[in-house]
Amino acid sequence: MTALRHLVHLLHGTWFRRLFAVRAASQLSDGVFQVALASYVVFSPERAPSPGALAGALAVVLLPFSVLGPFVGVFLDRWSRRQVLAWSNFVRVALVALLALAVHGQVRGAVLFAMILAALSVNRFLLAALSAALPHVVSHDDLVTANSLTPTAGTLAFLVGLGAGAGARAGWRSVGVDGDVGVLLSAAVLYGVAGLVALRIPRRMLGPDLGAARPAVREALGNVARGLGDGLRHLGERRAAAYGLAAIGLHRFFYGVWTVSMVLLYRSYFHGPGDLDAAFDGLAVAVLVSGVGFVCAAVLTPVVTELVAPRTWLLALLVAAAATQVFPGALYTQPALLVAAFFLGLAGQGIKIVVDTLVQTHVDDAFRGRVFSVYDMVFNVAFVAAAGAAALVLPATGRSYGVLAAVAAGYVLTAAWYATVTRDLGSRRPRRSRSPHR
Repeated sequence: MTALRHLVHLLHGTWFRRLFAVRAASQLSDGVFQVALASYVVFSPERAPSPGALAGALAVVLLPFSVLGPFVGVFLDRWSRRQVLAWSNFVRVALVALLALAVHGQVRGAVLFAMILAALSVNRFLLAALSAALPHVVSHDDLVTANSLTPTAGTLAFLVGLGAGAGARAGWRSVGVDGDVGVLLSAAVLYGVAGLVALRIPRRMLGPDLGAARPAVREALGNVARGLGDGLRHLGERRAAAYGLAAIGLHRFFYGVWTVSMVLLYRSYFHGPGDLDAAFDGLAVAVLVSGVGFVCAAVLTPVVTELVAPRTWLLALLVAAAATQVFPGALYTQPALLVAAFFLGLAGQGIKIVVDTLVQTHVDDAFRGRVFSVYDMVFNVAFVAAAGAAALVLPATGRSYGVLAAVAAGYVLTAAWYATVTRDLGSRRPRRSRSPHR
């Protein structure tokens, strides 16, 4: 309830409310869009995806966030952020509409993935612009709360979009229209709505403030690359934050292996080649159940960490993730997989909240942005690496007791390692950060 009261308080601000509406509309549209991608790429009746094909698809989805993320800020410090929010959505209207034509024409291979990559890469600008614009619409005292609540609310909007997309797909099919094409066209319309919502904010309100001189673009891009190195060196001096990043990187690796396994189980083990709609619907339910775990973590973590140390909660989540892999995960039934999906969603988001806090409290303010860029890369690259590893070890059905045991053992070993290396850090207070503006 505290988080809800904070959000209601923030929503009393007109310009925060409008910026929040852009985030919600854009990320809901993302959920609808990704339903069509999953359906066409993974649940195509023409071919059953191999683990290697899934790994390639996940790389296309996630690598734009990893590679482009740190460099986007160079342009957001030069372009009107209101315009970035509007045009990111309008450009995606065109890109997704073209993708709908490609799907209608049964386009596959490199051309398809290039179009998907273009549409997803634009999203990196939008999400970064939302974060950069936030200080212009909330007070300094509310900024931490807004930074905590808005990404969670955006993820909830994304989950709602997944449900809406799954429903739209069934609706389009019921009237004789290709479900994937229909969902893509629906997503294009929603992106257009999100762009129009952005235009309700005055053009100059969200910055950037262009009073100070800025280096040339080439120099600024070089500064970003050097800044990532500085961030890594700073992490070496902040062991609590560094260990937290390592822990979440390991979790993302094991979670990535499990995710590829789950998709293959629904596609090729629980359902046959002629039952793709049921397979798709089953996977959609599993994703939504995992999202429920995500939401529960957002509610539980602040409460639990008032009672126990964040380190203890992180360790408990790692152990819970391991336990649910063994039972009920090893039963390899759909109800068992839903239980595992819930607990992995709970564990993943709970761990992320703890690690976010570790970075915010143990990293100097002057380095925080650079360290979060490193964090972003670790978060996504670990998942892509996991997909590559899964391609080598998983069978086409996704069912493997050996891989399941290895994932569970990985979680246990991660918990044991984290407990060992952080044993002497629990009582240390983080160094006070000096604000560059004081």
